[in-house]
Formats: sequence, structure tokens, C-alpha cells
Amino acid sequence: MSERTLTAAIHQEEDWYVAQCLEIDVASQGKTIQEALANLAEAVELYLEVMPDAVGQITSTPLVTSFQVPGAA
Repeated sequence: MSERTLTAAIHQEEDWYVAQCLEIDVASQGKTIQEALANLAEAVELYLEVMPDAVGQITSTPLVTSFQVPGAA
């Protein structure tokens, strides 16, 4: 399988960083951002090995942006 660049969203939950792939529904965690991303890459690779049909279901890279909500400070 060829290499593909995917997108991850990362947020912190207490002592852990949680990384979620935005193109497919796979997430992982780690004590550092780098560890969370490495664990996510491994989880996605394993997921695609087990679910080979999922490769065709990978969506295009999403547009990630920010927006404002009044009063949500």
C-alpha cells in the first residue's frame, strides 16, 4: 500500500493527548503529542489492515478552520 497523508485533531484530556484521524473514525492517545500521533498512525495502519475495504472510504482531507460563537468565552 502506498503512503498517504492524513489529518489529525489533537486535544488534551487531563494527562493525555488524544489524537483523532479526521478522514476515518480512528483515535488514539499518548502522554505527549508526538506519542499520540505515533499511536494514531499505528492504529490507522492496523485498522486499514483489518478493514481493507475502508481504504476506499477514506474521505478527502477536510477543511479545518475556526469559528466564533457569541457568549461562549
